[in-house]
Amino acid sequence: MEVILGCCAGLDIHKDSVEACVRRTSAGGKVEHEVRHWGTTTRELMEMSDWLSSLRVTHVAMESTGVYWKPIFNILEERFEILLANAQHLKNVPGRKTDIKDCQWIAQLLQHGLLRGSFIPPRSQRELRDLTRQRTQLVDEANRISNRIQKVLEDANVKLGSVASNVVGASGRLMLEAMVAGQDDPAQLADLAKRRLRAKIPQLEQALYGKLTEHHRWMLGLLLDQLKATEQFIARLDERIAEPTRPQLPVLEKLDAIPGVDRRVAEVLLAEIGPDVTPFPTDAHLASWAGICPGNNESAGKKRSGKTTKGSRWLRQALVQAAWAASHKKDSYFQAHARNLMHRRGRKRGLVAVAHSLLTVIYHMLKEGTAYRDLGSQFLDRMRAKHLIRFHVRRLQSLGLQVNLTSETA
Repeated sequence: MEVILGCCAGLDIHKDSVEACVRRTSAGGKVEHEVRHWGTTTRELMEMSDWLSSLRVTHVAMESTGVYWKPIFNILEERFEILLANAQHLKNVPGRKTDIKDCQWIAQLLQHGLLRGSFIPPRSQRELRDLTRQRTQLVDEANRISNRIQKVLEDANVKLGSVASNVVGASGRLMLEAMVAGQDDPAQLADLAKRRLRAKIPQLEQALYGKLTEHHRWMLGLLLDQLKATEQFIARLDERIAEPTRPQLPVLEKLDAIPGVDRRVAEVLLAEIGPDVTPFPTDAHLASWAGICPGNNESAGKKRSGKTTKGSRWLRQALVQAAWAASHKKDSYFQAHARNLMHRRGRKRGLVAVAHSLLTVIYHMLKEGTAYRDLGSQFLDRMRAKHLIRFHVRRLQSLGLQVNLTSETA
């Protein structure tokens, strides 16, 4: 095989150790390799960096093993060209499954240009990812706490969730805090309702009549405190995220104009993709990386499966949420697009397809620096006008009706 790199290194990474193999090819074509064992403390990793530099290594490849690759990447990225390979692409051939042979195999693949690196954004973007992902986890935790509160209420046969759409909303929290304080009169609890919920006071009085015990009150108090603490952490993260995203405010405003994309989703998009989409040659590459496009599994001319590929679950979650919100935006292109897809493919597949379309729009907006322009709810109908006319005419004729079409402009 053709030698692409004269001197390179492969690293096999574990929690407490690193096996490093330096592979060199001389001018005469002779291959030499040197293997050394290193620890994973900062000083040992810096010594390994000096050792690699002394051997004139230019490129280093490693597996994306859990989180253990990150400190090594941070130390080596300033001195070497680093290629982070997907572990799935590095499945060893039989007979090469030891730590030392793993690093030799990685170095050999790297030297012959047979490895494909993962997308590693700049350090500032990686730090922003940490913040947005932590916030996403806390938002999910707040939702789980709300579900636990609902579970305690159901155990006490308090049907607040059957009347109020949000049990932990402004009115719901006042009622829950009153329950924790010992109030059990349904009329007084219902009178705490705010705004539009006051129109449902008679239903609330019936729903709030239950069998609250001291145990239920204690559990509600504990869960409310946990919910408040989680919301405080989310608020702190919002403040922290606002600092690094302030220079990208024009980009965030452009993304915010897309139906279904709010400020929080825009920040996730900026953290996961970045303001510069040049690492992705086309929108199809970005969709594949995000795991939001159909997979390919074809053999002997038969397509076996089209399920989506694995990708960034953080980006995928944000896009599907945005797709759901966009499908409810009245008189918009994405609402018509979602209705068409959900009718043919079902809700879940339709949402993923809408998320794919959203990502395509986002890619071209970031690449070309353009603003979002909605095509309108009638865009798809105008594109397939002849098909729709033919379909509806046939339907009417099947009912025994004679159809004569006349254009309005005639």
